[in-house]
Amino acid sequence: MWPIDPDDFVSAVHPPATPAQGEAWYFLVMRNQIGCVVERGVPRPVAADEFRWLDVEERARHYLGRYRGHDCYALDCRGKLPEGYAAVDLRAWLGRVEPPLFYLAGRALQVIEWHNTHQFCGRCGTAMADHGQDRAKVCPECRLVNYPRLSPSIIVLVTRGDEMLLARNANWPTGMYSTLAGFVEPGESIEQTVHREVEEEVGIRVRNLRYLGSQSWPFPNSLMLGFHAEYDSGEIVCQEGEIADARWFRYDELPNVPPATAISRWLIDAFIERLRAGG
Repeated sequence: MWPIDPDDFVSAVHPPATPAQGEAWYFLVMRNQIGCVVERGVPRPVAADEFRWLDVEERARHYLGRYRGHDCYALDCRGKLPEGYAAVDLRAWLGRVEPPLFYLAGRALQVIEWHNTHQFCGRCGTAMADHGQDRAKVCPECRLVNYPRLSPSIIVLVTRGDEMLLARNANWPTGMYSTLAGFVEPGESIEQTVHREVEEEVGIRVRNLRYLGSQSWPFPNSLMLGFHAEYDSGEIVCQEGEIADARWFRYDELPNVPPATAISRWLIDAFIERLRAGG
């Protein structure tokens, strides 16, 4: 059900002693964009031989792992790309490349952002050093360790019979609806977050939580944990300033919902498949 195949990517912090058979791939992080080759509107990483001829400044390099026979690197770069190359927003990769390649581009962006924002210790101000084994920064003075930031969040489809509760964020275009979501707070379990977020955003209570899967959502650094939950009690009251509208939709009378690349759509499709199968 979840269109992610991790079998063709092996994550690593340091390059293996023996290079991959395929040419190395570089994800050029240029501020908040990914420098890449764009062929017929589809982005791809820059090959090592292509990078040799680019007039850009390389500020940092991090090994990501091996993907389908290619050693992959995240490079922090500055400069101007020539014709045939482009620096594009990460969303330009979403839905245009295979999911593992999109997640690799997102990984590159997050690793470089972490590298650039952890140059100095947040506790004593000393310049940070790379950890010898892990993907981490360590302070040589006070030994503080900083790993790349991840923000766990929940996303949940609330159901009632053959209906699902969908909401529209106050910042979204008119007509676009999706499932409810929110970030985990310190001291909470994931299940507590589901109950709290649903009640905060739409004023109802839920029961029978069922975990379905997760998705890395690098905008900028979320890890989304997906659930189904059944309606228990209460009437819809939208959270002011956050939820513009929320309502119950029958499974075969849906509004405009996210595309198949988003975990919210996976949750919706899973519920519809279950209904049609008589579940």
